[in-house]
Amino acid sequence: MKAHTFRLKPAQDLFDSIEEFVKQKNIQAGCVLSSVGSLTHATLRLANRSTYNEYEGHFEIVSMTGTVSIHGSHIHVAISDGDGVTIGGHLVSGCKIYTTAEIVIAEFEDVIYKRELLQNDSGYEELVVYKT
Repeated sequence: MKAHTFRLKPAQDLFDSIEEFVKQKNIQAGCVLSSVGSLTHATLRLANRSTYNEYEGHFEIVSMTGTVSIHGSHIHVAISDGDGVTIGGHLVSGCKIYTTAEIVIAEFEDVIYKRELLQNDSGYEELVVYKT
């Protein structure tokens, strides 16, 4: 396993920046180990919804987890507002960094993560793991 740590700056897009980092490092299989930071705008796809919800304000990133790959990533994030009210869902493009985001990604060099539409499954492209 190889660890990667990077920091995002104000106004960068959280999801797009993670995807760009994964592409730059050619990460075939990895996961988000840790993330802290803040947002001024959040765009999330909530559970069992096909549309996105938009949130304006100042939010802390209190949790982020998921799988990442140049073949497709699946990340969930939880954010809290100034009153501690916490929401979470699928991370998508549109979440803008407020002050910073510190992200640690673990890269697994013996497998490849791909996303494939599987017959008789969820109807979504799901994780398929290939040994290298």
